[in-house]
Amino acid sequence: MGPAATIAFMARVRALTPAARDQDHPRLLVDCNPGVPDRNAAAGGIGPTPDDVLASMARGLVTAGAEILVMPCNAAHAHAAAITGACAIPFINLVETAADEVAALAPTRVGILAADGCLEAGLYQDALARRGISFIVCEPAAQAAFMALLYGVKAGDTGPVARARMAALAVGLIDRGADAVLAGCTEIPLVLAPTDIAVALVDSLEALARRTVAAATA
Repeated sequence: MGPAATIAFMARVRALTPAARDQDHPRLLVDCNPGVPDRNAAAGGIGPTPDDVLASMARGLVTAGAEILVMPCNAAHAHAAAITGACAIPFINLVETAADEVAALAPTRVGILAADGCLEAGLYQDALARRGISFIVCEPAAQAAFMALLYGVKAGDTGPVARARMAALAVGLIDRGADAVLAGCTEIPLVLAPTDIAVALVDSLEALARRTVAAATA
């Protein structure tokens, strides 16, 4: 969905693949469709659902020869059932994959940075609760700042000011007791690195890339 996040995901898959030559890499069939309705608007009831578009994209990739489906957008996983209901091949769930990586760290409390659509659907709250993990999310003013920053990143603003603001949001969660931060939006890693904060950063995009490579090279 987000072109920059999609390209970043492809780069992570390439970097993580144990390949000595071009032919050792998995084939990637990519439908980078910016026309998917806004997932956050849909969650807020002010925009159309992306269900039909996502199902059509999934069927198109299967027709093109895909054997595994992945979707590098967290908020869109609120509509994952539209994808799994449209085709029979395996779908690697980004939210469950990232939650597994959080669980492996055994944190006391996780700070979730995620878009409105993801939070309103309770995707990470539910996934972490099922694993017995305590969490916090941004307070309303900070969440509004996050969304403004997110749309700026989507528009291409990945400079030092954007990076500082994203780090400040993460630090705000840390100050409230988080001993790990979950980057629950695939644009976050474009402006936030593990070295920017003093606790562990779980990157959902990286987690998905790792699991995708494992599945594709098994």
